[in-house]
Amino acid sequence: MRKRCLAAVFLTVLLFSCAACSAVQGDRSGQESTAADTEAESGEQSGEIEVPQTLGTLAYDREMEPDYAEGFRIDYYEGGFALITIESEGQYLVVPEGETAPEGLDGAITVLYRPIANVYLAASAVMDMYVSLDALDDIRFSALDADGWYISEAAEKMEAGDIVYAGKYSAPDYELILSEGCGLAVENTMIYHTPEVKEELESLGIPVIVDYSSYESDPLGRMEWIMLYGVLTGREEQAAEVFDAQAALYESEEGEESGATVAFFYITSTGAVNVRKSSDYLPRMIEQAGGTYIFEDLGDEEETASSTVSMQMEEFYAAAKDADYLIYNSTIEGEVESMDDFLALSPLLENFKAVSEGHVYCTTKNLYQASMELGTITSDIRKMLNGETGDMEYLYQVEE
Repeated sequence: MRKRCLAAVFLTVLLFSCAACSAVQGDRSGQESTAADTEAESGEQSGEIEVPQTLGTLAYDREMEPDYAEGFRIDYYEGGFALITIESEGQYLVVPEGETAPEGLDGAITVLYRPIANVYLAASAVMDMYVSLDALDDIRFSALDADGWYISEAAEKMEAGDIVYAGKYSAPDYELILSEGCGLAVENTMIYHTPEVKEELESLGIPVIVDYSSYESDPLGRMEWIMLYGVLTGREEQAAEVFDAQAALYESEEGEESGATVAFFYITSTGAVNVRKSSDYLPRMIEQAGGTYIFEDLGDEEETASSTVSMQMEEFYAAAKDADYLIYNSTIEGEVESMDDFLALSPLLENFKAVSEGHVYCTTKNLYQASMELGTITSDIRKMLNGETGDMEYLYQVEE
C-alpha cells in the first residue's frame, strides 16, 4: 500500500536529492499539457478490475455505477469509505476524514485520505470540474502557466499565487510539489509517454490518478467523470447536481434532423488535416444538435488510443468539399481572425461549398478546457445550424 505523500521519510529523502530533482524541471510554456488533453493518448488497457465484496474489515454498502461513463465506477463501504475503480488504471480507496485505512487491504489499492489537498493538476480538462464543484482551493499546483488557462477562475488563482506553476506533466518540479505536501497528482494519459515521471511521483509517496474522461465517446460520459471528482473532494451531492443540470441542457438541445452536413477539423503546421473519428463525442454533439457529421464511418470504433484521424488535404477536400458547415478547431493552432486568415491555411479551402455560402465557424480557444459545458457547446452548434449566430459562447462565424 502506498504511503501518504506527507510522510516524513520522503521529506528526508528529498533533502538529500533536491539538486537532482531540480534538474528535471521543464520549461514553463505548459502548452504541451493543453494539447494532450485534446486527444486520448496511449495507455495500457488492463481490462476489467474486480470489485471486492469486503474491503479489509469493511463490509460492502452500495454501488454508484455511472449511467453514461464507461471508464470508472464507485463502490461504497460501511463508514463512508469509497472505492474508485478506473478500469484502465487501478483502484483508489478514499478514506473519510479522521478515519484510517482498514487492515488487510489489498496492497494494489492506493489509499487517499480526505481532505485531499494541494493537488498537482496536469489534466487540464479536469480543472473545469474542480471549478464546477467550488473546489479550486484543493488545487495548489498546475502543469500550465497562468496564460495557458482559458478558465478565468484558474487564471485568477494563479495570478494571485494561490495556484502555482509546478512544471509541465513530463517534467514536474518534484522539490516544490513535495515540499508543500501534495496530496494527489491528477494526470492525463500523456503521462504514459513519460512513465518514469509517474513512477517517480509514486516513489516519493504522491498518489497519481490518470484521468480517462477523454476516452468517453458519449458527451454525457465525459461530463459524468465529475462524479469521481465529487468523491475526491467530498462533494458528491454537488457533483450530481452539476452533472444533472448539464445533462438536462444537453438533452434539451436535441434538434430536428436538418440534413445539414458538418465537418470539424484543423490544419496542422505541416499541412495535414486533423479530423474527429466518427465515434468521437464531438460528432455525437453535432448529431444531437440536428446536424450530420460529414464522415460517416471514419476510424476504428474499437481502437480508443486516439479520438482523431490525420489525412492529407486532398483527401479531406474530396470528402468534405460539399459539407454545408465547416467548424475550424482553433484550440491547437490558434483562432482565425478573418476569412482571409482561414483561406490562407490552404488554397483548396476556397473551393468548399461552406466557404461560398458563408457557413464557416471557428471554435474559441477554451473549447476543450470547458469540459463541463458540453451542453452549452451543443447549444451553440444547434444555433449555428438554425442561423442563430448572435449569441454563441464557444463558436463564432468567420467573416470577411
